[in-house]
Amino acid sequence: MGVRVAVAGASGYAGGELLRLIAGHPDLELGPVTAGSNAGAAVTALHPHLSQLADRTFEETDPDRLASADLVFLALHHEESAAMAARLPADVPVIDLSASFRLSDPGNWAAFYRTEHAGRWVYGLPELPGAREKIASARRVAAPGCYATAIILALTPLLVSGVAEPADIVVVAVSGTSGAGRTPTHSLLATEVMGSVSAYQVGGVHRHTPEIEQAFAEAAGDPATVSFTPLLAPMPRGILATCTARLTPPAGSAAEQGPATPRGTASPGAPRQALASAYAAEPFVHVLPEGRWPSTASTVGSNAVHLQAVADDQAGRAVVVAALDNLVKGAAGQAVQIANLMLGLPEAAGLTANGVAP
Repeated sequence: MGVRVAVAGASGYAGGELLRLIAGHPDLELGPVTAGSNAGAAVTALHPHLSQLADRTFEETDPDRLASADLVFLALHHEESAAMAARLPADVPVIDLSASFRLSDPGNWAAFYRTEHAGRWVYGLPELPGAREKIASARRVAAPGCYATAIILALTPLLVSGVAEPADIVVVAVSGTSGAGRTPTHSLLATEVMGSVSAYQVGGVHRHTPEIEQAFAEAAGDPATVSFTPLLAPMPRGILATCTARLTPPAGSAAEQGPATPRGTASPGAPRQALASAYAAEPFVHVLPEGRWPSTASTVGSNAVHLQAVADDQAGRAVVVAALDNLVKGAAGQAVQIANLMLGLPEAAGLTANGVAP
């Protein structure tokens, strides 16, 4: 018998991906599967690809039922998630896939979510410096957002190593439609999305922005400023993030002493070397060979992040491109990776770094 886990919010895209990964996990056993308004429906009515679960139905989201498991995954909206977490016993390990427990600053939470701040849990991005030890000893862990995972992993090694500065970060990232969840909306109709790439939540209002700035500031020790523009692409899943940051000028240079843009301050390979050094031993973060750039297709179905970086000395900026599957490393796969650490299991159990092609 494996470790028995429960999934709340299992009818959504991230919840369905959790079910798929748990069903194939060598050490986890699927316990209660809850889905609110879809209670009583067959799991395969909403997730027909999960034929292994054809005999399961969704249950009501009852905290006592969830607490009967050895670990609980919450794949709920942030308001529902915070309320449910408060009703679960303190000794039950919980991994929250919503934003509820990611932010430290109540002011940031109020500005971006406009609900009561529920507090901060351990931030569950294992590849950050010192994160594994904190995750392994925690009973409550907040899984990072999908965009945040790609962007934080792309730039943190450059900020920590001093290759780039945190004060002027610019990110343009494209996501597939599953990132918006399963609730039907006009903007996600096939007739609106197909053949079109569109921007949304432009101008510093996307909710992952304070999460990204918080992670950068904590890792680098200095405040970070991020200008983040998300784009919606006509594909079901995947994120491709182009992340740029100002290259750090050499000590004592004219660029360091004045406001002029630094130019020619790093070798072309310095940003890539920072990534390669930071992630050399990571099972799910892959720095591609020079000259090869990440694509969303290469990460579909995997828990992998693909990275590539160069120094744009003409502009005085480091450029890092990251690709991942927003439903796996950006959500359910990362949650399983966290669970493995919390339960003392092999970190890669039930996960793969290999994508699906074509």
